[in-house]
Amino acid sequence: MGEHLAWDAGGVLAAVVVAAALLFASMAVRRRLFTRGGGTVECSLRELSPEGGAPGVWRLGIGRYKGDVLHWHRVFGFRTRPRQVIHRRGLVVSNRRRPGPEEAEGLLPDVSIIEVRDGDLTVELAMGAAALTGFLAWLEAAPPGFPVELHPPE
Repeated sequence: MGEHLAWDAGGVLAAVVVAAALLFASMAVRRRLFTRGGGTVECSLRELSPEGGAPGVWRLGIGRYKGDVLHWHRVFGFRTRPRQVIHRRGLVVSNRRRPGPEEAEGLLPDVSIIEVRDGDLTVELAMGAAALTGFLAWLEAAPPGFPVELHPPE
């Protein structure tokens, strides 16, 4: 009986280890597929309430530029569809700031935060200097007739 119990515990432990390895491998493959084509950037995102309530939780993700939209995917997840789609047409960048002390713990180091409005969607994006420069260049490279508003930091 003790032999069977040891075998069962060993089997369960082995199954847990294999399942964890498969989860890790599938997330690594997913991330590799996103970044393979280029045009990707690491950035955290959180939604802001339209009513001015408490902001959402920061989520680490990957932004991928696809023409006139930025697809944002969570780093830790299995979905292949983006969680957020930010359109360049009509985009308003309304604020730029450094993270507060309480925010800095959950974000990558040395990031700047910009507030972005795309229609009814208002989000904050936290990006490193190179990613932010790329994002602003993407906005400024909009074709003629694309209304994009960049408000300088206060």
